[in-house]
Amino acid sequence: MAIVIGSTRPGRNGEAVGHWIHNLAAKRLDAEFELVDLKDYDLPLLDEPMPAALGQYSRPHTRAWASTIAAFDAYVFVTPEYNHSIPGALKNAIDFLYAEWNNKAAGFVSYGSNGGSRAVEQLRLVMGELQVADVRAQVSLSLFTDFENFSALTPAPEQEGAAIAMLDQVVAWGRALRPLRA
Repeated sequence: MAIVIGSTRPGRNGEAVGHWIHNLAAKRLDAEFELVDLKDYDLPLLDEPMPAALGQYSRPHTRAWASTIAAFDAYVFVTPEYNHSIPGALKNAIDFLYAEWNNKAAGFVSYGSNGGSRAVEQLRLVMGELQVADVRAQVSLSLFTDFENFSALTPAPEQEGAAIAMLDQVVAWGRALRPLRA
């Protein structure tokens, strides 16, 4: 299972949020989790000449990204909310690929002034088009109550329960969809 840090912005909160959810996930015995940080892939704006649905990737960065994403059964997207939506870097990274996402599961950990809920709404629409089953449980972190000075992650105690519920669903759905990927 991949935990995808969906912001590349300098000074981002996503890295701390990604590590927090990874630390919770690492306690589980039913799945393995790996952090996948978009910042490490340095993807340019979509520069493939052919549509992703054709799977004809011509750029080395696309092939590397495709190899990473294809290896996972499910994803937990860690995303901030920027202007009622997801970061451009996350949408760009998603749009580079198609088949690598298909028939897998996704959960969401979002953060922002309203907990990032509108970003998750956008991601749910995108996941549907990619044939990704998104789970109902999610984690919504408020910049006002789950961060100190809007930057130091200090999640409220109930956020851990929300995270565990989301991870339970992602693991179950990721496994349930295996026959479709075979």
